[in-house]
Amino acid sequence: QVQLVESGGGSVQPGGSLTLSCAASGNILSITTMGWYRQAPGKQRELAADITTSGATTYADSVAGRFTISRDNAKNTVILQMNSLKPEDTAVYYCNHYIRLRDGTVYNYWGQGTQVTVSS
Repeated sequence: QVQLVESGGGSVQPGGSLTLSCAASGNILSITTMGWYRQAPGKQRELAADITTSGATTYADSVAGRFTISRDNAKNTVILQMNSLKPEDTAVYYCNHYIRLRDGTVYNYWGQGTQVTVSS
């Protein structure tokens, strides 16, 4: 019923930048919180950043000041701009949305994940 498609991952040198995008499609009435989580090898999945319908944002301490999350409600898309990347940012990044379907029910959806590798 709902699909989240991520794009923009890849490999970059320390200090570089990447932009991740996640587009939601399907039987969507509205999307409340849109977020990006990440999971490094051997570690638990953690919140990197999220953004509410009103535009309020939350950032993990480790990415604050380097990452910027934004959303385009008309396109059901969330963007994560990542600057000054560090090797410790290496992880699989997943988008995560709370979506209200057209029948009124709310579900939590995950994207398939996109790899970000920061290495010299």
